[in-house]
Amino acid sequence: MATYKEIIKQYSKNLRDVTHIPAKEVEILLLSIVKQNVIWLHLNYNEQCQCEAQLKKLIYKRSTNYPLEYITKRASFYGELFDVEPGVLIPRPETEILVEKAETILKTIDRPQVIEIGTGSGIISVMLALLIDDIKIIAVDINDKALQLAKQNAIKHKVEHKIEFIKSDLYENITNDKYDMCISNPPYIANDFKLDKNVQYEPSNALFGGSRGDELLEKIIDQTSKRDIKYLYCEMGYDQKKPLTKYFENYNVEDLEFYEDLDKLDRGFTVKFKQ
Repeated sequence: MATYKEIIKQYSKNLRDVTHIPAKEVEILLLSIVKQNVIWLHLNYNEQCQCEAQLKKLIYKRSTNYPLEYITKRASFYGELFDVEPGVLIPRPETEILVEKAETILKTIDRPQVIEIGTGSGIISVMLALLIDDIKIIAVDINDKALQLAKQNAIKHKVEHKIEFIKSDLYENITNDKYDMCISNPPYIANDFKLDKNVQYEPSNALFGGSRGDELLEKIIDQTSKRDIKYLYCEMGYDQKKPLTKYFENYNVEDLEFYEDLDKLDRGFTVKFKQ
């Protein structure tokens, strides 16, 4: 029977074509089976591996480009662990920038009220609820599975009393207009864009935003402006700064800023509408 160290070295070869950190991913999959942390693994490197058969199945699944997060059913975001399930978009590191920017403004507002459009796994709403004491959030999505998972994550992080989850297509089922901010990471990829293999396992309705990609963003801008919500913070596609800048010319905007992700690609915007 091989040791954990030998097993990691052996099976990392199977993942070289799907990830730039094959050994690390083997460790993550192994730890998801034994329900232990990295410190435990380092202390037991030279012990005999008791779960090779289980690990082999997970390695094969990952080798098909099936997302690691769907296999382990969890993802790290903003330093916290969130539950993840197939059928719901996997959290992305760049969305942390959106949360950080929203937090900065919301902390200047007394008892801020926020609406999140397309909550997915709930990471944005849950993180804002963790970061801001007196916040109230309405989180909407059209996907029942996403709403169920988002509630699960809110309960996991003990912030369910700060967030109300509603099934709604944008603002369709929202009666209250009194929000300080709308925040959203909506589908913004053009319908004909060829996705990476691993992304193809994620729900298409959480990725594709229309023939151009920014159609849904335009709807969010339009409906948010009509409801006299002061701030709108959104993630967007790397190639949408120019068309969205032009689109905002139709609105009474006090301040508009675009921001980049860690790869220096345009990734989102923050807008303050004139009240």
